[in-house]
Amino acid sequence: MKLYDYPGSQNAWKVRQLCAHLSIKYETEWLSIFEGESHTDAFFECNPAGAVPVLQLDDGRCIAESNAILLYLADGSDYLPDDLYERAKVAQWLFFEADYVQSTIATLRHWNLTGKNERNLGQLEKRRTAAQGVLGNLERYLTGKCFLANDRYSIADIAVYAYTHLAHEAALEMTAFPAVTAWIDRIGEIVGDQVPVRYYAEDPHSKGDL
Repeated sequence: MKLYDYPGSQNAWKVRQLCAHLSIKYETEWLSIFEGESHTDAFFECNPAGAVPVLQLDDGRCIAESNAILLYLADGSDYLPDDLYERAKVAQWLFFEADYVQSTIATLRHWNLTGKNERNLGQLEKRRTAAQGVLGNLERYLTGKCFLANDRYSIADIAVYAYTHLAHEAALEMTAFPAVTAWIDRIGEIVGDQVPVRYYAEDPHSKGDL
């Protein structure tokens, strides 16, 4: 298998992390996304959205969207239940992450770390308010719970953790969310440091637009 990746992508980090859990070996093709390498005709064939990560299977077929890749790779493992209801609860949190975490915490972090706050000034306060709301939703749910789905660690935790544990890098204050912070610490212990977070600062082109 081949993973089309970008070092600073936390969406790609999710896939790297699950592969580490499952001891899955794969080839990596790094793309310079800010130089347009994910917007070529060839890559659009792999993912019409022109975004990483994309997993190319050994037979050449491709799967785009990080959470879809997680579902594919986790099938039959301890990270995705067989029971239909429990599986749906995992999917619930994957959709939550894609809909709410990506548009708030992930976006704010991207702007903050790549010097784009000024050019997005008109949206900044609204996004911050929305991000606080997302953290509040997580706080309510996680109070008294150890994990997001079915009281066990799963790809739901990997997906939501990817950007949420870096919310401070989006200039978001976390002191009001002790249950979220405790969950972050808990998942961090499981995740360990085998798959480190990599940063936009590695890429001299990251201050540009995608």
